[in-house]
Amino acid sequence: MKKILMVVTSHSSLGDTDKKTGIWLSEFTEPYFALIENGIDVVVASIHGGVAPIDPNSLHKEALDESTEKYFNSDKKVLDYTLPIKDIDFKDFDGIFYPGGHGPMWDLSSDEKNAELVSNFYNNGKIVAAVCHGPAALLKGKTLSGESILKNKKVTGFSNEEEKTVGLDKVVPFLLEDKLQELSGHYEKSDVLFAPYTVQDGIILTGENPASALPLVKEVLKLLK
Repeated sequence: MKKILMVVTSHSSLGDTDKKTGIWLSEFTEPYFALIENGIDVVVASIHGGVAPIDPNSLHKEALDESTEKYFNSDKKVLDYTLPIKDIDFKDFDGIFYPGGHGPMWDLSSDEKNAELVSNFYNNGKIVAAVCHGPAALLKGKTLSGESILKNKKVTGFSNEEEKTVGLDKVVPFLLEDKLQELSGHYEKSDVLFAPYTVQDGIILTGENPASALPLVKEVLKLLK
């Protein structure tokens, strides 16, 4: 059976504000259920393990969908029981998938253990996928020669204009589009704000925003098969 590791944020505070952040729930639930319904074994991990925070804004009615309803109706809420990434062996998996939400901008973007993990996946030819702010988790990934795993790769992620539109461009520690462009030289985005947009360059697959989660996982499933 094919096996995917989903790594989610452990970070719950939105910068210096008194607001909460975390995982954007549908960016987790859409890929999660698509994978398991296609016979893929899924393990969920985070930096610290245990309960992973969910962004309260992703629980508003307009952000919910069939997959989030399925999650709330499930017997076991897997986001309450994540494994710490220090206990993960990349050799056990065929790929890694990073959902977004703003949380990864603070923890997964800079965590050394995650950097080691994503580097191991990439350097061993395993799928590396990330959506929305999830590509922040790829920023410290290195090739065996010490270069960024994103160098000369076509990538996407939450755009500067989308960040400005949600009013958080002055809150986030950096603008993801700028970082991805700096490292890759080949950042791409949709011409329409918040429209689904995915990019594949070899084993690296990225999606721009929440609407891109399901299209992205469909591309992952194609590679797995």
